[in-house]
Amino acid sequence: MDVDAAWLPPEAFRAVGRRRSLVPAGGRLVDTVRRELVDACERFGGRVVREDAELVFELTEGLGEEGFALTRRDGITTVAASDERGLLYGLFHVVRLGEEAFAGDRPREEHRPAYARRMLDHWDNVAVHPVMGQVERGYSGGSLFWADGRARGDWERVRAYGRLLAACGINAVTVNNVNVHETEARLLTDRIGDVAAIADVLRPYGIRTHLSVTFAAPVVLGGPPTADPLDGAVRDWWARATDAVYGAIADFGGYVVKADSEGRPGPFAYGRSHADGANMLAAALEPYGGTVHWRAFVYDHHQDWRDRGTDRARAAYDHFTPLDGRFAKNAVLQVKHGPMDFQVREPVSPLIGAMPRTRLAVELQVTQEYTGQQRHACWLGPMWSEVLGFRPDGEVSTGRLAHELVAVSNVGDDPFWTGHPLAQANLYTFGRLAWNPAADPRAILDEWIALTHPGADDRLTAGLHTVLDGSWSTYEKYTAPLGVGFMVQPGHHYGPGVDGYEYSPWGTYHFADRDGVGVDRSTGTGTGYAGQYATPWSGLYDSPTTCPDELLLFFHHVPYTHVLPSGKTVIQHIYDTHFEGVAEVEEARRVWTGLAGLVEPARHARVAERYEEQLRGAREWRDQINSYFLRKSGVPDERGRTIY
Repeated sequence: MDVDAAWLPPEAFRAVGRRRSLVPAGGRLVDTVRRELVDACERFGGRVVREDAELVFELTEGLGEEGFALTRRDGITTVAASDERGLLYGLFHVVRLGEEAFAGDRPREEHRPAYARRMLDHWDNVAVHPVMGQVERGYSGGSLFWADGRARGDWERVRAYGRLLAACGINAVTVNNVNVHETEARLLTDRIGDVAAIADVLRPYGIRTHLSVTFAAPVVLGGPPTADPLDGAVRDWWARATDAVYGAIADFGGYVVKADSEGRPGPFAYGRSHADGANMLAAALEPYGGTVHWRAFVYDHHQDWRDRGTDRARAAYDHFTPLDGRFAKNAVLQVKHGPMDFQVREPVSPLIGAMPRTRLAVELQVTQEYTGQQRHACWLGPMWSEVLGFRPDGEVSTGRLAHELVAVSNVGDDPFWTGHPLAQANLYTFGRLAWNPAADPRAILDEWIALTHPGADDRLTAGLHTVLDGSWSTYEKYTAPLGVGFMVQPGHHYGPGVDGYEYSPWGTYHFADRDGVGVDRSTGTGTGYAGQYATPWSGLYDSPTTCPDELLLFFHHVPYTHVLPSGKTVIQHIYDTHFEGVAEVEEARRVWTGLAGLVEPARHARVAERYEEQLRGAREWRDQINSYFLRKSGVPDERGRTIY
């Protein structure tokens, strides 16, 4: 399996590998820096020396944990850091800069991560699940960590993965699914050695290992017959189990928990709050410096579709805002960036900014569950940048309100890591935005292109921008219009299923009828969800005349003849955007075909194959959505195009 089929192929190290470098004595991570430089110098003719170096790595004070400074003066480029992690990130910054790091003088520039923890959650199952397979919502083959009920043991692949993550700034990984089944539950106790083996391989790249656990672990694993978080025997059980975990993994990061959600056990069964549940685990972790990440994805998944008052979008805010200030300091509430479930377009969750006394992690989804499942090219950097730049109170951005950034990983054992080679850009972009949420996503994409295709000429760079820059917008055009969301096939969520969830208990409705479409979430006549936002957003979202077009059907049920600011009716907008989306995929496919000869043949062939599937899927989306709404509304396309 080719571990170089992503960013950081050997050629990316040419600039630093041609120089002489001085690295201080140090621990494990300094050894990693030295090894990376030695490998590069052996390939490109440089040397790692003790004096007279063109590139100097040094440990100093004042830059904080993981921060580093870069300076160039008198022909010497210097990377300084307060700790070993900072040196590691400094090395990869020099690699990103390439020859630019060694050109002329460079005034001192300091780089510090916005968040102390920048984490990926793997939804990997140890044992193959009969429905979800080896990786839940995985579109890149099997798990890197697990196969057939045991640790996979491909440690070179795991090491290469840790290296890729360190190069974009990720420093924590959860190695198993948040939906913890019986086999996975045992990772906490008699299978902890498997987790420790993974941690050993990731540690040299500054990555701490975390574990998803079931709230019912004491019951499942033969402890007390209850999981009541206020029961003394339960608290003692968790304390002993956690002590044993740290005995095996001294730098263990902590637990991730999905509780009282989609059938997962939780504190509600005992009449306790989610703060009670999280704080019990936080107390077990606190002596060791560990953290519990408690997911806020809690809602009624047995909703009656006839009930227009119950609104899944309201659930996280309603459940958790009364608990603000009651969570322990080492408990982090992990909040999906939108109120529903990683749709191609959602408003930012009102929970972000509504809990000032609680540590929050904003959760993104790098794996493309609802955005083409890595069979469609859909670069999500612009979406995430919008989310992180959103100001819930009109002043402070989501990126600044968050204490951490977490995402669901899109990696598997596929030779190209992410199934679709262009989906690698999503993983890299997440890591860089987690380091600096205010960064320009297009500049990050430039980094990914340069690191993945070292020496790429202007034609290849321009071509990659052409097919990726607008790919999120393109996907939105040919799928769910105006923020309505969820018109997907039930279960696997791939491809159009306009009424797939319309009469289901999952609370994901569009309420299309002969008169109009959309969900009324206004404060006057709807579910009141719009009122969960602070000003100015509550007022903006509450009226269909001021609600942004891209979210209109998320917040309002409107007639098909409702006129948008563009001058188009809703129904004509649906028709037009779906035809536009297909045309844009056709153009992207044409551009990619023209890049043959500029991209490694196997990579080009894989992407070309994915574009054939994307075009087929886009046409299917266009024809099903347009036909559905033509039949519902009875309003023809004013341009006379074929609608079936």
